[in-house]
Amino acid sequence: MGEFASELQRLIKPNKLINISVFGFDMSITDSVVMMWIVMAALIIFSLVFTRKLKTIPEGKQNVVEVIVEFVYNFAKDSMGHHGKLFAPYIGTILLFLVVSNIIAIFNIVPSSKDIYHWTGIEYFEHLNFAIRPPTKDVNVTLTLALMSMVAVALAGIKVKKISGWLKSFLEPVPLMLPFKILDYVIRPVSLCFRMFGNVLGAVIIMELVYFALPAVLPAFLSIYFDLFDGILQAYVFVFLTSIYIGEAIE
Repeated sequence: MGEFASELQRLIKPNKLINISVFGFDMSITDSVVMMWIVMAALIIFSLVFTRKLKTIPEGKQNVVEVIVEFVYNFAKDSMGHHGKLFAPYIGTILLFLVVSNIIAIFNIVPSSKDIYHWTGIEYFEHLNFAIRPPTKDVNVTLTLALMSMVAVALAGIKVKKISGWLKSFLEPVPLMLPFKILDYVIRPVSLCFRMFGNVLGAVIIMELVYFALPAVLPAFLSIYFDLFDGILQAYVFVFLTSIYIGEAIE
């Protein structure tokens, strides 16, 4: 049990892989950063492969791309009306990033550094302490994404209403709403951040309990929910709320 408790602590706390200090500031590369790099690389490769040699009449892999693009544009249009096309690229990018990030640990089939050490005996992997886990289990990642979304909300309001109209919206429908409108820009990113962080981290911890206590077959079925369904659901909720906030800012 002591071994499992230490494993849970490792899951919760970002693991520093490369220690870097710049002018006294800790700029270390953690496992969450590496996982984001992996996710971004996967999305870039996907986009390059699936968008080559596009045709007027879609066929094969182009159909997959068009289904995704159509879904994102319809999703943005439903939330933001005719302005949806303007913000669909951001919504789509965040959605794809979060979906891949949240489900990257599906079935736990990629070996960890600990597994590689046991197989090869190479001491480097013994102390690396790296495993494929969702980067969104790190509160720093979800907080950054939440702040990005709120910046997008503010920029959307300024883009559509201009600065004067956006500032005036803080006083609508009555000036008494000013403190509440300002408070929205504090509460909303905190809510977005911890909703995603709590659900993803909870799913990771539950799956670790399952892998620790149960045979190898049952975790695969549970992973379909906790790693796949829940991961996609949390990504959808994050993007849905972001699009709602943008829609409110530009209405």
